[in-house]
Amino acid sequence: MTKTIAFSLVLAASLGLAACTKSESTNATNAATNATNDVANVADNAMNAAGNAMSNATNAMANATNAVTNAAKK
Repeated sequence: MTKTIAFSLVLAASLGLAACTKSESTNATNAATNATNDVANVADNAMNAAGNAMSNATNAMANATNAVTNAAKK
């Protein structure tokens, strides 16, 4: 009985170690890196969208000013 328990413990320990292979560790690292990059890209896209919205608002104001100026010249 003791040998069976010892064998079971050795088998469980070896399966646990086999589950943590280098490729799985690398995959986990890559997944974390990709998630970080995804978050950074989302933040960059949000900032770009805000910048574009500001540019569009500025252009709209400039267009309105030009329209008023052109109407006053007529």
